[in-house]
Amino acid sequence: VQLKESGGGLVQAGGSLRLSCVVSGSTFSGDFMGWYRAAPGKQRELVASITSGGYTNYADFVKGRFTISRDDAKNTVLLQMNRLKPEDTAVYYCNRASSTESLLYTWGQGTQVTVSS
Repeated sequence: VQLKESGGGLVQAGGSLRLSCVVSGSTFSGDFMGWYRAAPGKQRELVASITSGGYTNYADFVKGRFTISRDDAKNTVLLQMNRLKPEDTAVYYCNRASSTESLLYTWGQGTQVTVSS
């Protein structure tokens, strides 16, 4: 399985970005997927998740600002990020939404999001 994230960039605080993750080589439609982020000096954390049925969950620090969605026909998971804050600066990754390392796919390279104040 390969994960390919894209859509990151440099944006001013209050701006928006839309991240995309294409998953290849798996039966994607059954996967519980998530977006994670890793800020400098911090552990990777789960930001948002979406079940195969479309149910979503968000970390408190992005609730109301980020929206996760999926397009199973395109094997794609999306993350719409609005009202970005400098503390959202991180490398963003997609993967299965699981705290069990053995259930995760090999991590992709991620996409850098930088929010300037």
